[in-house]
Amino acid sequence: MKNRNLHHAKRAKNDEFYTQMNDISAELKHYTEHFEGKVVLCNCDDPWVSNFFRYFTLKFSTLKLKKLIATCYKNQQPDLFSKNEFEQAIYLEYEGSQNNNDVPSQEELEASIKYLKGDGDFRSDECIELLKQADIVCTNPPFSLFREYVAQLIEYDKKFLIIGNMNAVTYKEIFPLIRDNKVWLGCNSVKEFKQPDGTIKKFGNVGWFTNLPHKKRNEKLILFKKYHGHEDEYPKYDNYDAIEVSKVVNIPEDYDGVMGVPISFLDKYNPEQFEIIWQACGNTNVSAPKSILNSLNYKRHPEDRGGCGVINGKRKYARILIRRR
Repeated sequence: MKNRNLHHAKRAKNDEFYTQMNDISAELKHYTEHFEGKVVLCNCDDPWVSNFFRYFTLKFSTLKLKKLIATCYKNQQPDLFSKNEFEQAIYLEYEGSQNNNDVPSQEELEASIKYLKGDGDFRSDECIELLKQADIVCTNPPFSLFREYVAQLIEYDKKFLIIGNMNAVTYKEIFPLIRDNKVWLGCNSVKEFKQPDGTIKKFGNVGWFTNLPHKKRNEKLILFKKYHGHEDEYPKYDNYDAIEVSKVVNIPEDYDGVMGVPISFLDKYNPEQFEIIWQACGNTNVSAPKSILNSLNYKRHPEDRGGCGVINGKRKYARILIRRR
């Protein structure tokens, strides 16, 4: 009953968006060296409609994968598999095509079908057992369950490349992982998804989250602005010992203190160039360790609403607090 209710909640929150092949290909090309000899799990993917599953079957030999596993909710299966013998939730294990053309046949896929006792919820015991087998998890998990999904990946120490709403960087469960370099952003954004009815749903704030290294993460942000001599362009917060930098391109090269920068900074974040201190971002800040708040000389302000930076009595937008290394 618990899983069924969660599934209904998932449906009600309209979490069912299918990632398009071009977005998967554009991102995955940055990580090819990580997949050789690995077991890949797509645990939010109907193998009959998922482009993640399709991508990894087509690239199975190129990536030199060991195995591909896909699982999905029971009633995500399309009408093709609505017969009685397929009414159980299924998972599929694929170990490469036997027809020597890297395109699995329908017969090969059907022969790889196995049955689950439950409904395929990624939190169920049997799906966790499949997770334990995996080296890398790659999928588009339900946005409404993103916190739980990432927590599970961290608990089982899995490598992953997943899609999520960029607002997740401000979640109290996610931001500490970013600060501690346990999770970071991928290389691209995802603008469009296909919905079950075939229509296209557009987004402006969806991207990739991962703990797999990629070259973009090693790129240093070129700094050319000056703080000294231009102090009036960088006002100090009323409630933090830090300066406001309203645009990432305006980060000064000659300031060694703490700076509040837009959340979009995380797309340019290089941990060798900058240190993330914390976030001035609403209620999540009240859970910051006292040592951090003390180091910032944080003074609670009636306008900060739980931690956002305030300048001249006016609350600013959410900011990431950083310092140059």
